[in-house]
Amino acid sequence: MIDRRIDVLIVHDNPIARAALRGYLDTAADVAVVGEAADGLEALAEARRAAPAVTLLDHRMPVADGLSVLAELSRLTSVLVLTSDPDPDLIARMLHGGARGYLIHGAFTPGELHRAVIAVASGYGWLSPAAVATASMRARPAARPRPRYGLTRREQDVLDLLAEGLSNAAIAHRLVLTEKTVKNHLHRAYAKLRVANRSEALLRWTGRG
Repeated sequence: MIDRRIDVLIVHDNPIARAALRGYLDTAADVAVVGEAADGLEALAEARRAAPAVTLLDHRMPVADGLSVLAELSRLTSVLVLTSDPDPDLIARMLHGGARGYLIHGAFTPGELHRAVIAVASGYGWLSPAAVATASMRARPAARPRPRYGLTRREQDVLDLLAEGLSNAAIAHRLVLTEKTVKNHLHRAYAKLRVANRSEALLRWTGRG
């Protein structure tokens, strides 16, 4: 994690949504909103002006949508997509296009938003559980990275079920294991994948991180 203030740019075409996001983040002592934008072109201009550590980026906006400016924007700032669109194809395109995380409106708390901002500012990936559940529908890679990561067969099984959006309890039930054993397999897999959490493990295991 980082020990400095995290400057954030909010990009959303709805002023009410921008105000709500600012309200969430203004309660955090380690985060400061340094700019707002209502479309993709404004986002690029504001990112160059304010040099934010993290940009919250909506997708559907007038003039230029989020995806159309993502590649250039991600060279200026770490992008955390925050949109109401749960389409698995869009999630995949955003992640492949340079976004470090994806949150879905209505499916996260202010606390999760704060944690996501910190994670992305620290160089980690972040997917909300709702995004994980939808992205996992297209998550199976063509070639699995077993030789590269040295994962055991059981660790691979656990990661495959994680990619399907299952909880630890559901994975335990599917594999006839205890939930504690599933957690142990996940922690060992995190170490081998060199990741810190479920979101990063999913990105790495599916070839997106």
